[in-house]
Amino acid sequence: MFPKKSLGQNFLKNESVARDLVDSLEIKNTDTVLEVGPGRGAITRILLQKTKRVVAVEKDADLVALLKNKFAEEIRKGAFQLICGDILEFSPHNWELGIGNWKLIGAIPYYITGQLIRKFLGVGAPPKTIALIIQKEVAERIVAKNGKESILSISVKVYGEPHYIKTVKAGSFYPAPKVDSAILVIKNISKDFFKTIEEEEFFKLLKAGFASRRKKLTTNLKKHFPKTDLPRVLKNIEISPNVRAEDLTRGAWRKLYVALQELSE
Repeated sequence: MFPKKSLGQNFLKNESVARDLVDSLEIKNTDTVLEVGPGRGAITRILLQKTKRVVAVEKDADLVALLKNKFAEEIRKGAFQLICGDILEFSPHNWELGIGNWKLIGAIPYYITGQLIRKFLGVGAPPKTIALIIQKEVAERIVAKNGKESILSISVKVYGEPHYIKTVKAGSFYPAPKVDSAILVIKNISKDFFKTIEEEEFFKLLKAGFASRRKKLTTNLKKHFPKTDLPRVLKNIEISPNVRAEDLTRGAWRKLYVALQELSE
């Protein structure tokens, strides 16, 4: 099987990296694991040694045929369920994946990273844990390695706890991508952050706050709250009026959201 550039395929060939990725998911033999893009089955083989049920979604029909042959016995026993389709159109509910009773894993094409993370963190029945191999730079942004937050990092942290596990060199794949990758794990995923606040409205505030990264938060929000004394609001919740969006933690964003909602009521 040759990688298809149109599908962003880079096959993982380093077994040590595959094992590190699987280990980072902390699988129990009772867990159901959803694998994104199993490719030639390097990760799948290890997963099937760890748990009783693996569901995999593969978009490439040629690879589906290969996997059906390679894991014919596991499919016959019901341990491996293989779906030919687009992971971005996959519905966990249709496969009896409920809140917290499954985990997500994959070495994914770079171009679907943002969409995939948003989909499965925001889905009605999210996984308990997500372990992915993604572009190194994106993984660093998600964990805010440089100490500066972003829309992406806060958007992940309101649902779970991201951890940068290790760097994965480009040579671990065939063909080798132009940049290094990283194993990123998101643990303790839940929607508890949104128990008392409106999810959609929170993200509108977040997007407004990050409208221009180099400007002060009050400047970015002024357009959306023209009649609000924003410096005073920030001072009341013990945040400097000179702060930029990248300096706010997820907790500070929550406090700001609540304070602005109280003013509008």
